[in-house]
Amino acid sequence: MRKNKFMLLSLVFAVLLVIAACSSAPSAQPEPEKTTPQEEQKPAETEPKNENSTPEMDFDMGGRTIKVVAWWDMEIQGNNPDNIQRLENLEALKKKHNFNIEYVSIDFGEYQEKVVASLMAGEPLGDLVRLGKNYAIPALTKQDLLWPVDDYIKNDKVFNQKTTKEYMQYEGKGYGFTEDQSSFINGIFYNRTLMQELGLKPLQEYVDADEWSWDTFMSVAKQANKDRNNDGKLDTWGLAQTGLLEPILYSNEASLTKEDKQNLEDPKTKEALNFLSKLATEKVGRASEGGDWTEPSTFFRQGNTLMYSGAMYEVEGIMTDMKDYDIGFVPFPKGPSATAYHSGESRYQAITIPKAVENPEQLMYIWEKINEIDSIYEYPGQSTLETHLTDEADINNAREVAEGMLVLDHNTFPSLPFWDFDAELKEGVSVSTLIEKYKAPFQAAIDEVYK
Repeated sequence: MRKNKFMLLSLVFAVLLVIAACSSAPSAQPEPEKTTPQEEQKPAETEPKNENSTPEMDFDMGGRTIKVVAWWDMEIQGNNPDNIQRLENLEALKKKHNFNIEYVSIDFGEYQEKVVASLMAGEPLGDLVRLGKNYAIPALTKQDLLWPVDDYIKNDKVFNQKTTKEYMQYEGKGYGFTEDQSSFINGIFYNRTLMQELGLKPLQEYVDADEWSWDTFMSVAKQANKDRNNDGKLDTWGLAQTGLLEPILYSNEASLTKEDKQNLEDPKTKEALNFLSKLATEKVGRASEGGDWTEPSTFFRQGNTLMYSGAMYEVEGIMTDMKDYDIGFVPFPKGPSATAYHSGESRYQAITIPKAVENPEQLMYIWEKINEIDSIYEYPGQSTLETHLTDEADINNAREVAEGMLVLDHNTFPSLPFWDFDAELKEGVSVSTLIEKYKAPFQAAIDEVYK
């Protein structure tokens, strides 16, 4: 039903574009339409007022150019009805408040170094600068290099409240914001065609029965590890990868670090580490053949592997490469201590305002009013999900994990030996031995940043 509505809205948008194009040609002015007294007296229909919207402000920016800096071009494209509204808002704001806007794109490979150096020097490269949480908090916030923005994000129809109030927090204040209400979505892509060939129970039935747990996940993966031609070698696999530390952590609401402390001895974290160790020692995942980090995705696209732990930004490529297969999406299975299904991100990023930039309240007001629109979409990410996912249950699964997105902080600490720890865990070193070995180096890496 949602997909049909979305497609209808898209069709209407296309028709409106054609009408708009045709109407731009010169034509004779039509005679004014006659109205009846009743029509003249009929009040105009208005949308309910958003009580959290910032009241209209009157200021002149004196021709100032607002620079928006990111590792990609953030210029608004008129590629859908929502963005067309944003562009119209921007043009009106530029005229009213006397400013211009420039979008600055810096190559990702040198982005962090250049942007941080400019902030440290008190000469930021832009007024609105996208930063990764892992190198902004606490490294930049404790040096008072960024403006807190809590007072400016009250319009919850525009600003993602979790970004400022949860993800980009430092000592009770929020230092990042975004108008993007969607979340990073990751979970399990699975091959329904292969599932049916193997005679396995539909994965969605486990989700519907609230039985999609770590144990169920492991059992399903093992069932799909089969030698179907009896040559002594597996030719179908249940799971495309072995490197699952991060999704296992967030699926149990666990973490390796928690603010300024190592978190290896937390019971939830121990559960996560023990499960990953079990996956490794029982050789559940498909073994590497010497490829790079893209190897699991390549395995899945071959059509002989049932499940792949991946992110929604991969969905278009997966669907394009696997046109002969029916692909579904379920959450990463729920850990024993988790209260809900989650997606997770360990390199979260958001827009910030450098402390050297004047009048942050004006910048926040402009960003709010650019994005204060009547969206045609019913929920964040609708276009992507309903374009590429064919089943309503898959869409609902994606929306559910997005709602529960968690942010892991271990990438905040450059010296933290994450990969050494992960490698030993997958090699079968006992969890108790690893915790004892790594808790001091983890804490030292944290202290390096916080102290």
